[in-house]
Amino acid sequence: MNRPPLAEPYPTRRTLLRTALTAGVAAPLLSACVTGGSDDNDPAAGNTGAKSADNPLGVKAETPLEVVIFKGGYGDEYAKHAGTLYTRKYPGAKIDHQGLQKIGEALQPRFVANTPPDVVDNTGASRLDIATLVAAKQVSDLSALLDAPSFDDPAVTVRDTLLPGVVEDGTFGKTPMTLNFTYTVWGLWYSKPLFAAKGWAYPKTWDEMLTLCATIKAAGIAPWTYQGKYPEYINDPLLSMAAKTGGPALVKAVDNLEPNAWKAPGLIGAAEAFAELAGKGYLMAGSEALTHTEAQAAWSNGKAAFIPCGSWLESEQKDVTPPGFDMVMGTVPSRTAGDQLKATAVQAASSESFLVPTKAKNPAGGMEYLRILFSKQSAKAFASTAGTLPAVAGATDGLTLSSGLGSVRDAVTAAGAETFTYRFRTWYAPLAKALDDATGELVNKRSTAAEWAQRVQKAADAIAQDSSVQKYTR
Repeated sequence: MNRPPLAEPYPTRRTLLRTALTAGVAAPLLSACVTGGSDDNDPAAGNTGAKSADNPLGVKAETPLEVVIFKGGYGDEYAKHAGTLYTRKYPGAKIDHQGLQKIGEALQPRFVANTPPDVVDNTGASRLDIATLVAAKQVSDLSALLDAPSFDDPAVTVRDTLLPGVVEDGTFGKTPMTLNFTYTVWGLWYSKPLFAAKGWAYPKTWDEMLTLCATIKAAGIAPWTYQGKYPEYINDPLLSMAAKTGGPALVKAVDNLEPNAWKAPGLIGAAEAFAELAGKGYLMAGSEALTHTEAQAAWSNGKAAFIPCGSWLESEQKDVTPPGFDMVMGTVPSRTAGDQLKATAVQAASSESFLVPTKAKNPAGGMEYLRILFSKQSAKAFASTAGTLPAVAGATDGLTLSSGLGSVRDAVTAAGAETFTYRFRTWYAPLAKALDDATGELVNKRSTAAEWAQRVQKAADAIAQDSSVQKYTR
């Protein structure tokens, strides 16, 4: 999701939406946080002011505020802008702003010592494991923030300014613990001028996709490529297709670790579709060995017509995409006439995860900072420079958008209420890894759809039966 240049290797970008962290950071944090500190000494004592219409969260105006931001591809100027708005409202408050890349390494000791910052952008490959923090009661309930009047319009709550699914993405159990600032949509990308020149129409059904792939291959272009070293990318259209067939019930069954959820007809059918795509030779030869940059470069240089990716692709490719390529994103085609969701339904989720630690010295200020950050004026400033859709509704209104971002905005608008996302990747990292491995085998013709389902189901069952793993439901 981040835009180049990045100091970190690709997995930083790939895992930005996924909150599973390597055990090296997460494992010691849990035990230390559970046993460290005492609730008797509240670090926020005395740092709360009187609540009013103009100060709905009770900020004490002169209290310092410490903000730690993941400084990746988006930089941190957007966060500094929110800080400027904060100090404009509270001129007596001094903001300590830190832009970092290795969030986990920097903040783990501070969470253990119960001396965390007031606001954390918990993003990047080395981020702290949010599930571990939640279990250790180190993250504040953000309900008061969500129910507060928005910074732009006091008649509308913060909750009601957000795009579909944003609150749910940061909810654990029934409590909102994080708030995600960017909004990512997944689909299939292609060059609009190329399709226009060839007379190719974007397919709405999978049968139309296969027919078009035959035409594309006959023209001497590979129909598809994908980021082969990271099968998660091609999982996204597979899972989208399954969700359209089986509807919300299928998605919930998967996330809730229900028995035989991965053997549902919608998932088997989607796996069969991608096995057929590979079996007909519609994946560019050698794709399995490609990194994200290699696959995306091949695609943007015209060697393949389609590539699956999230909506960060345009920003990520901006320095290497030929002039006039004008990439756009299309939604994953429907597989059956009886699909539960329309062809316009899209997989979408929020990312760039912000939290307010429970042991922060100034939690009211932390929430007020987020109220300002999630205002339309802050989000609009971000959209105009980052080339990414913010999680705030209407943030792109009045802006001239690039072809890619415009297509993403149009896809979200067309989907309406029919956006969906799976949560198991956030909740259960081993299951996500098992799925990636199984799909890699599937699309490289080393397993069948039935074997794929059996393998992933086995991993899901192992997690369901492991009493040491905290379970979540939706």
